[in-house]
Amino acid sequence: MRDLAFIGFLVALFGLGLRRPFVFVLAYVYIDIVSPQRLTYMLLNSVPISLIAVVASVGAWMMFDDKRDTRVAPRQVLLLLLLIYCAITTRNADFPVDALGKWDWVWKALAFAIFLPLTLRTKLRIESLLLFMILSASSIIIVGGIKTLFSGGGYGELNLIVSNNSGLYEGSIISTVAVCIVPLVLWFAKHGTIFRPDWKVKAFCYALAFSCLLIPVGTSARTGLVCIGLLALLMLRDAKRRLMYLALMAAVPVISLPFLPTAFLERMQTIQNHQSDTSASTRVAVWKWTIDYAKTHPFGGGFDAYLQNELRFETVKVEGTGSNISIQRTAESDRARAYHSSYFEMLGEQGYPGLILWLMINLGGVFRMEVLRQRYRKAKQDEAWIAPLASALQSAHIVYLLGAAFVGIAFQPFIYMLIGAQIGLDTYVGRRRSEAGWQPFRKGASAPRTVLPPALATAQRAMPPR
Repeated sequence: MRDLAFIGFLVALFGLGLRRPFVFVLAYVYIDIVSPQRLTYMLLNSVPISLIAVVASVGAWMMFDDKRDTRVAPRQVLLLLLLIYCAITTRNADFPVDALGKWDWVWKALAFAIFLPLTLRTKLRIESLLLFMILSASSIIIVGGIKTLFSGGGYGELNLIVSNNSGLYEGSIISTVAVCIVPLVLWFAKHGTIFRPDWKVKAFCYALAFSCLLIPVGTSARTGLVCIGLLALLMLRDAKRRLMYLALMAAVPVISLPFLPTAFLERMQTIQNHQSDTSASTRVAVWKWTIDYAKTHPFGGGFDAYLQNELRFETVKVEGTGSNISIQRTAESDRARAYHSSYFEMLGEQGYPGLILWLMINLGGVFRMEVLRQRYRKAKQDEAWIAPLASALQSAHIVYLLGAAFVGIAFQPFIYMLIGAQIGLDTYVGRRRSEAGWQPFRKGASAPRTVLPPALATAQRAMPPR
């Protein structure tokens, strides 16, 4: 029965795409985020729905889309360079077979991020993309939030629809993504136009934002807690009543503490003393190994180069209080341990050139959104939505960059869709400025001249001077 529901929804999406070709892009976004073929028993497993969606998206854009004043942003060029560089490192990878397995989905994420901004020519399309991204992720987040409320969850225990612990269904990854989309959810509660922000839409948005904050609790992901703290600080800059906001920031932890699961509190305590936690100690050891590896392999070892690491580290456990303190040191070893950090993932797999390209793509997005935020912060009427959206996209990106320090999500497709949305917004407002003849950085520039029809211009010249 569940298979039929997924098939019916996909058939409806593709059917709408025949009338509105941009819907094919949204269909691919849904398929890539939710992976419905992993949620069904047999019917969708044998059909390459992702390939069908992307072929339909590109084909419809080539045949039907308006390509006048098409702009290619610098970050699209950087994405293309990163794609080419990853292809080269994959060809020369330390583990060619394993590298091909990761390359199979990485190149699709990068290629789609390059293509996506070309289709985002209107505000409606930008909003539709973000709405589909949020609702697709919310199909996982809402389930996790409900289970957290009723069971409390636990590290590795929260079942997010499927037991397959990969992609957005992995605890730390979904925690990072859930927290980073909160600013976008709140933007829809105020500026959305597809669903007008009446009381029902606002109630859903606030409930979804609450569910997003529950995901780190249910998964007991330390990364999620750190991301929540950063998000609270980022939201402070846009708060109108900052004193009230600061008071709420101080009150929420105190009020929520008695309701938090014991498993969550115990795991969060390991943040202060990472040396006593095997998982945290292993991460530090992997990061040290990656730095040493990059010294002899500055161009990286290709995807999954971590498979060759052999680690030896020591955990330190402190027990007792006051003068009755005992320190227990335990020597441990591990091998083929994943990076658990996007920065070290890029350094180990793509070397310094790949890491630099990746940082330029991400930091460039933060910078460009700040430019739009400052440029349109006092805009009114039909441009009042631009600055808040740029701020939401920037906050989401900064939260991702923090979460990426502790999770290997350097090539997570969801993030590259977010980058595509940023580029689409940037090029869209650039076209608007060109059409309006607005030159914001020329000092003393006069307002755009009004071009009169020829008949009115002739009549005006014929009028006697006053």
